[in-house]
Amino acid sequence: MGFRGKTLQYLERSIAHWIMARGALAFMVPTLDKDGPITRAGISVSDYARELDGLVLQGGADVSPESYGEAPLRPEWAGDRVRDLYEIDLLWEFVIQGKPVLGVCRGEQLINVAFGGSLVQDIATQLPGAGAHVDLAAYDAHRHEVVFEPGSSLARMYASRGGGVVSIHHQCVGRLGNGLAVEARAAGDGVIEALRGTGVNYVMGVQWHPEFHQGTGLLDPAPLLDGFLAAARAARAATA
Repeated sequence: MGFRGKTLQYLERSIAHWIMARGALAFMVPTLDKDGPITRAGISVSDYARELDGLVLQGGADVSPESYGEAPLRPEWAGDRVRDLYEIDLLWEFVIQGKPVLGVCRGEQLINVAFGGSLVQDIATQLPGAGAHVDLAAYDAHRHEVVFEPGSSLARMYASRGGGVVSIHHQCVGRLGNGLAVEARAAGDGVIEALRGTGVNYVMGVQWHPEFHQGTGLLDPAPLLDGFLAAARAARAATA
């Protein structure tokens, strides 16, 4: 019979296990309905941010063009405006409370939008000279190279110029948001593949999928996660 008339919310297992493999606990953060029983009980996004040590924004549906002041170029690119609004609220509450935020794929794009930036709705349509950033048949076997920006935190973290990544995205960062810096670009076409916040808080987003990096020739996902978890431990210590 399925879940007729019900709303499903999910956590993709690979990203949860990636986090848990370093000894951290991963929890899904359910949405809060504006006029629902949870809100009437007094639970808010600030409660989530207060009790949790960090926020990981995972992949999934497109970010809605409405979230950055545009109309979708095609109906199938309308995205998930409801999810956008909720996750942007979460993001800012964690930032306000000094907790780290890590965005993966859609999560990186959402960070850019939350900071006032825009997206390219479809790379193949709007950037016809760009390389392939998604292959639906290959899915998580699709790879390309990224190049770290000189002097970036990723360049220091990996002590290298870049490496291979799993790429499953048809959208990308357009106009860079305020208070953000580019950390990495795709080799060849220069599409932004990673960004970070320039303020005191840890805010990092990567367009690739480190949780799927299990093969040779791919960037080691551990340094990225370790940096996020170190920021989470520091935030916890600061509020102890």
